[in-house]
Amino acid sequence: MVSGREPVVDEIPNRGAATSRLPPLILAMRPKQWIKNLIVFAGFVFTLNEQWRPFTPEMWNALSRSAIAFALFSLLSSSVYLLNDVLDVEKDRLHPTKRNRPIASGALSPAAAVTAGLLLMPTCLLAGYLLSPKFAIVGGGYLAMQFAYIFALKQVVLVDIFVIAIGFVMRAVSGAVVIGAEISPWLYTVTLLGALFLGICKRRNELLLLDTNAGQHRKILQMYTPSLLDSLTSIAASSTIMAYSLYTFTSPKLPRNNLMMLTIPYVIFGIFRYVFLAHNKNAGGSPEEVFLRDRPLIGTIVLWIVTTGLILSLGR
Repeated sequence: MVSGREPVVDEIPNRGAATSRLPPLILAMRPKQWIKNLIVFAGFVFTLNEQWRPFTPEMWNALSRSAIAFALFSLLSSSVYLLNDVLDVEKDRLHPTKRNRPIASGALSPAAAVTAGLLLMPTCLLAGYLLSPKFAIVGGGYLAMQFAYIFALKQVVLVDIFVIAIGFVMRAVSGAVVIGAEISPWLYTVTLLGALFLGICKRRNELLLLDTNAGQHRKILQMYTPSLLDSLTSIAASSTIMAYSLYTFTSPKLPRNNLMMLTIPYVIFGIFRYVFLAHNKNAGGSPEEVFLRDRPLIGTIVLWIVTTGLILSLGR
């Protein structure tokens, strides 16, 4: 049961008007959520110090292959969004924000959405196979897991969050296999823990936003409570910071000068900032909105990218 505290309105401005000018089909593919697929580039970034000399043909080839993998995984995830929104159309109409989605609002017909989704899946897998057979295997596994999630696993408490988190790990794996990079297991661990953290914050937002109607929108929400999710948030956030910190000075794939430890404060601040927004501004429901609009987070991410790039490219 959700506490009687009124949900806090998200301070991040709503820019849905600009997005709504997109065609309904494109809007239903949730292009804003493609930001999640940037984890595909992890394989490229974290092998800069070992495999790719800056500004060489080999580096540009690896970068282009990673970019193609990013595009294919974005379209692959969009195909799942289309089918999911068709199946959840009635529930989405009861949600204060999801009811504005193209399918729930009637702007896009379910038939058109299903047709587009079913066309995208084999097309992306075929293109992925031409890029790298291993990428097609990872993509096929991702689709199989998403079908299991849509039809069954999203109704299993805690498992629903883990499936979402594993999807991020599969994105990182797909980016590594297309360039033949061997990534430290620590990176996959950090990705899993970080995705769990975001997923838990998302569930908490849904509980507060829907209040007593949470169970009507999604039955699994009846199994969660704000206090449980607050405890899980603390565990996931602490574990992510610890795992990332260990990664920076134990991974054999990183420069031996341990300069990657300089990026630890960025990760700590980023997680703290996200917890602040999720708890004080109730902004954890759409991670992509937070990362695209919160200036302190954007600045932290930019600083992390610049610092990491310099350390890895100069630490050969």
